[in-house]
Amino acid sequence: MSADEFPVLFERFKAMLQPYLGRLYVSGDGPGQYSVDTAPDETRSPATWFAATRIGKRYVSYYLMPIYADPSLGDDLSPALRKRRQGKSCFNLTTVDEALLAELEALTARGFAQTAGDPAWRPPATSRTA
Repeated sequence: MSADEFPVLFERFKAMLQPYLGRLYVSGDGPGQYSVDTAPDETRSPATWFAATRIGKRYVSYYLMPIYADPSLGDDLSPALRKRRQGKSCFNLTTVDEALLAELEALTARGFAQTAGDPAWRPPATSRTA
């Protein structure tokens, strides 16, 4: 693990999201954190969050919400990427690994196509329990 690579990873994750900014909105952009949403500020909700990256103390996280909304997106993850998965939609990397970054970039593209890139897709309704 080299914390020197964290800013490079962070910028690579941000770059993965740049092609989608015509349909996605930047919802957070600060030191060590960046997030994009499928809705503008006035209509944003937790159900419209698309992806984010964050520099932590021990790794750089990449959160990809389409895999949370559609778990089948993760069916063909490589064993190496599965090992980096934390929970349902978070991937933690400590070094620049070109194979893992390429796989995450492809997963992001598939996730966008199946959710935010599909004009018929709507975020799932949030339910509240009493």
